[in-house]
Amino acid sequence: MILSNVIAQLLGGMVTSIEIFILTLLFSLPLGLVIAGGRMSKFAPLRWLMKVYISIMRGTPLMLQLIVVFFAPYYVFGVSLSADYRFIAVIIAFTINYAAYFAEIYRGGIESINSGQYEAAQVLGYSKIETFFIIIMPQVFKVILPSVTNEVITLVKDTSLSFVIAIPEMFTVAKQIAAADASIAALLVAGVFYYIFNIIVAFVMEYLENRMNYYE
Repeated sequence: MILSNVIAQLLGGMVTSIEIFILTLLFSLPLGLVIAGGRMSKFAPLRWLMKVYISIMRGTPLMLQLIVVFFAPYYVFGVSLSADYRFIAVIIAFTINYAAYFAEIYRGGIESINSGQYEAAQVLGYSKIETFFIIIMPQVFKVILPSVTNEVITLVKDTSLSFVIAIPEMFTVAKQIAAADASIAALLVAGVFYYIFNIIVAFVMEYLENRMNYYE
């Protein structure tokens, strides 16, 4: 198959991969912060619930979580869902998985901030919410950006796992083309696309890190 035709076919899968990537970040980053708050809560039941949740999400394969999220509504509740639920299931599974990782990154960043800053903010008349979002979180973002970057780059590659519930993302399309043509050309092109995608992600994250250098 002509290379241009391979690229044209892969673009459709690339769009799906990008959609999974963007929506996962859109939902998992704020959810991770909420989970981190629960993980650090003084209310023991909530703290332990979040600890168990994080343990399960990090201790089981994302592929298994995809299968459970997709099939659970039918086998557990007897609910028949439309074909559109495949994509929704992917976003749910990716979101709850990555939120657990981001939660621990947030927690590490928050706990690295000197407690004296909370006391200073209180003296200056800041409320707890103002202290957290105006003083603490900007510093936390600076601390956690390298770790977040690693997870974001991993997410780019993990989008290929959505093949397990028949979502035609880029790698799945590449495998179909490779099988039909008895050639690995499509897989190599897909590899180049993933690499370029990750270069762009790394560039954006490095730009954000440089923008936050005023804390040094």
